[in-house]
Amino acid sequence: MLDRVEMINTEMEPLKLYFIHYPTAGHMIPLCDIATLFASRGHHATIITTPVNAQIIRKSIPSLRLHTVPFPSQELGLPDGIESLSSLIDDIRHFPKVYHAISMLQPPIEQFVEQHPPDCIVADFLFPWVHDLANKLNIPSVAFNGFSLFAICAIRAVNLESSDSFHIPSIPHPISLNATPPKELTQYLKLMLESQLKSHAIIINNFAELDGQDYIRHYEKTTGHKTWHLGPASLISCRTAQEKAERGMKSAVSMQDCVSWLDSKRVNSVLYICFGSLCHFPDEQLYEIACGMEASGHEFIWVVPEKKGKEHESEEEKEKWLPRGFEERNAEKGMIIRGWAPQVIILGHPAVGAFITHCGWNSTVEAVSEGVPMLTWPVHGEQFYNEKLITEVRGIGVEVGAAEWTTTGFGERYQMLTRDSIQKAVRRLMDGADQALEIRRRAKHFQEKAKQAVRVGGSSHNNLTALIHDLIRLRDAKLPSPDTPKG
Repeated sequence: MLDRVEMINTEMEPLKLYFIHYPTAGHMIPLCDIATLFASRGHHATIITTPVNAQIIRKSIPSLRLHTVPFPSQELGLPDGIESLSSLIDDIRHFPKVYHAISMLQPPIEQFVEQHPPDCIVADFLFPWVHDLANKLNIPSVAFNGFSLFAICAIRAVNLESSDSFHIPSIPHPISLNATPPKELTQYLKLMLESQLKSHAIIINNFAELDGQDYIRHYEKTTGHKTWHLGPASLISCRTAQEKAERGMKSAVSMQDCVSWLDSKRVNSVLYICFGSLCHFPDEQLYEIACGMEASGHEFIWVVPEKKGKEHESEEEKEKWLPRGFEERNAEKGMIIRGWAPQVIILGHPAVGAFITHCGWNSTVEAVSEGVPMLTWPVHGEQFYNEKLITEVRGIGVEVGAAEWTTTGFGERYQMLTRDSIQKAVRRLMDGADQALEIRRRAKHFQEKAKQAVRVGGSSHNNLTALIHDLIRLRDAKLPSPDTPKG
C-alpha cells in the first residue's frame, strides 16, 4: 500500500469514514480510488454501495471494506443487474427508472449511517441530502465532485439570463464555449454546486497544477469553501495491471490481447477513440467516425457500445454503422472493442499517440496522467467546459468541432461531425506538424506534474495529509477530555 511512512501514529485512533458514490462508472471509479488513499494511511474506509456495484469494486480494489444496500430493481421493473446508469450501455429507455431507483437509496443508507455513525462522510455532490444527515449526527461531510475545479468555476459563472450565455468572462481565463449550455442542465448543476457548499470541503479528482492556483484562489474567494485536490486517482491507486484493467467494469477484451496488439505498433502511432459509458451516438455518426478514421490512414483502437457485438447484429445491421468491409480492410490497422475497455492500460502504452475523447473528467485526467494529447469531442454534462481547459487554457489538445450539447440521447436535430472534420483533426495532431509537437510537449509536461503531485511531498500527497489532520482535529474536538469527570 501507499504511504506507509505517513501512516497514522499507532497511539492515534484511526478515522472511520464512509464513502458514498453515485451509481455510474465516472463517479464510482475515482471515489473508490480516493477511498483507498485514506485506507493506505491506516484509516477505516468503507464504501456504501449496491450488490452489483460491490462485485465490480471487489474485482478492481479487493482490499476495500464494503457495505451494501439493496437496489430497488424489482420494485421499478428494471432488469436484473442494472444498478448503474453505465449498465444501460446503448439502451436509454430505462434511464428514468434508474434515476428513480437511485433516489430510493437514501432511506437505507441513512438508516445504516445513523445506526453506525462514522467520523466523516465523503459523498458524491449529487447526493445533497448527505450534508443534512451529517449535520444531524454532528459529523463533517466532505463532498466529492467529479468535475475539474475549472469547470466548477465556469458553471458557477454562467449567466443564464444573458443571451450570450456561452461567453464566460468572469473567470481567470475568459472563455467562449462552442455550444450554448442547456438552461435546465445549468440550473440543476448550479443547484448541486450551491448545495455542496453545506459540506466541510470538497475533494477534486485532479492535481492543483492542472486546475491552477488561480482557479483554487478564485473558487475559495468567491465561495468561502475549501477545496482539496487529491488526484489523479488513476495514479494513486496501488494495484496490479489486471486490477487496473478491470477498473470500473470487466473489460470486453483481455488486457494481454490489447497490450500484445499495441506492442506491435510504433511509438505514438495509434489513436485511441472512446466516448465513455454514457454517450450513445447514432449509427450515422459512428459511420462517419469509421470513414474519417479510414481516410486519415492512422492506426486505431476504437471502443463502441456492447450491443455492436458481432453476435448481436446481422450484416445489414452492422452496415448501418460500419462501411462494408471496414473490419476486413483494417484488420491489421485497427482494433474495435465492443464494450468496456482497459482504458488506463491502453493510455499508458507508448504506442498510443492521441485520444479522441468526450472530455469526461475521468478520461481527461487519465490521459493527462499518461501524457497523451487529446482530440476533444464533448457531448454532455460539463464536458464543453473541460474542452476549453484542455485546448485553450493548458494547450494539450485540439478541438474536433462539436457544437451541440446533448443529454443522454441524440435527437433528430443532432448535428453530426463529418468524416472530413474528423480526418482533419486527426491529421492535425498525429502528422507531426510544429503545433502538434508543441501540444505533445505540453502533454508530457503535465504528465510529469501529475506524477510529482502524488509522490511523497507532492501537492496531492500533502493535501491528503492536511485533510486527514483536519478531520482528526474535528473529531477530537468533540471528544471529552480524559480529565473530564464522568456522570
